[in-house]
Amino acid sequence: MAIKRPNWANKTADMQDYYDHYWGFPVHDDQKLFMMLSLELFQAGLTWQTIWQRRGAFERVFDNFDIKTVANFSGEDINRLCKDETIIRNRRKILAVVNNARIILEMHKAGKTFDSYVWHFVNDQPEQLSLTTDDQLPAKTSTSEAMAKQMRKDGFKFVGPTIIYSFMTAVGMVNARLE
Repeated sequence: MAIKRPNWANKTADMQDYYDHYWGFPVHDDQKLFMMLSLELFQAGLTWQTIWQRRGAFERVFDNFDIKTVANFSGEDINRLCKDETIIRNRRKILAVVNNARIILEMHKAGKTFDSYVWHFVNDQPEQLSLTTDDQLPAKTSTSEAMAKQMRKDGFKFVGPTIIYSFMTAVGMVNARLE
């Protein structure tokens, strides 16, 4: 049976692969959730295709998004990343990734997981959207607004409601896959 894809997922082979194997499937692994949050914040102002094509470079420079390693990045590490032409060299975004790793590491030290933290915003169940056409997803929702507000309160950076809604759909917290 052929996979129904929205128009954006049919534009390139990379986007087809992303939709077919990654986008919208529930993720419950802290490292993968951290990676997706990080990639989503790098997308701000850019296309997802740009970010997805550089995913390997991001994985390399952020040590496969190992939370403890990234949380311990030094100023020297940040300067090195700001010079790396294989990634998006936005200092504020790089600093946000490091900051967010530190927040997640503190959760771990307190015996909590990033998985339980993010999924509680949807009561541990994906929100279901019934899409049968290439309807435009909203840029944000009341849930993503509430989640972004709480995340900022808890110290996360670069987590506006649009970035968070994109994150939520990417990691399956919102099921927006075509039926």
